[in-house]
Amino acid sequence: MATPTLSFHSTFPSLISLSPQPSLTSSIKHSTANIVCRSVKNAPNYDDGLGRRDALKLFGATIGVEIVTSSGSLVKMAEAADLIQLRQRGEFQSNIKETLFKAIKENPELIPSLLTLALNDAITYDKATKSGGPNGSIRFSSEISRPENQGLSAALKLLEKAKQEIDSYSKGGPIAFADLIQFAGQSAVKSTFIAAAIRKCGGNEEKGNTLYRAYGSSGQWALFDKQFGRSDAQEPDPEGRVPQWEKASVQEMKDKFSAVGLGPRQLAVMSAFLGPDQIATESKLATDRDVLPWVQKYQRSRETVSQTDYEVDLITALTKLSCLGQKFNYEAYSYPVKKIDLSKLKL
Repeated sequence: MATPTLSFHSTFPSLISLSPQPSLTSSIKHSTANIVCRSVKNAPNYDDGLGRRDALKLFGATIGVEIVTSSGSLVKMAEAADLIQLRQRGEFQSNIKETLFKAIKENPELIPSLLTLALNDAITYDKATKSGGPNGSIRFSSEISRPENQGLSAALKLLEKAKQEIDSYSKGGPIAFADLIQFAGQSAVKSTFIAAAIRKCGGNEEKGNTLYRAYGSSGQWALFDKQFGRSDAQEPDPEGRVPQWEKASVQEMKDKFSAVGLGPRQLAVMSAFLGPDQIATESKLATDRDVLPWVQKYQRSRETVSQTDYEVDLITALTKLSCLGQKFNYEAYSYPVKKIDLSKLKL
């Protein structure tokens, strides 16, 4: 079976980290103290004592700031705990991506199915009832067997196998299917970017990976990576929310994308998610006057060296899709750190 070729490339620099801001607490403390000193010194000596009372109120505010400042050790402890959780989740996420990338590399023919799996699990979102979305419900046999999900079972089985491996090394509990399916979609896209870079280097894998690291889109995925900690649905999503993409009219596709807050632009850029034949899908989309300009824009972009417009919009669209209706648990997959008994250390 021939491996499908999708035209993704990546040429984005990494995002620049932001510098930390000065301490707000110290600035407030310093300013309030100066105000109090001036107010006490210059307060008019009214008989009713209002001037002095105002000054004393300011003095009380200063004491309040002192109390808050003295609790800095508690704040630092909380910040340290947050940093530990971030590190734990970051390490776990890196391991997940490594597992998924390896699985996809061994099964490249499943890339189109993994993309559609991520799309179909997410686009069940219903604004009116605030239900559905990327919640992993597509894992249920009654949902994966629906006509719109025909041909996706092999991709789901691949992820079930990957989940067993991921859960075996997870220290913070099993990964949710909701997270796994969306990250598999991301890994499928990235795998295609890397494959394209390798082709540009004449099939040299080492040079292709170097090219991707130098000009790749890793930094553009920052928001997508942050949205980590979805909850799995406990039952299938309602039927009738996902079109059969290959049979649907362009208008039906537009209507479905519009229902979840996406438009012709996102429909065009996600053409590879709508079936195994991206070229045939784009030819169909190009028959609609609202979608045509975007199809042409991304086709032109893919012909350039950087393909920036195509990649930026694709990552943005997938990031938005993967968040529909979700409440993220930003402590998910973190775990208690084992305490060290210092009394047993021999120094």
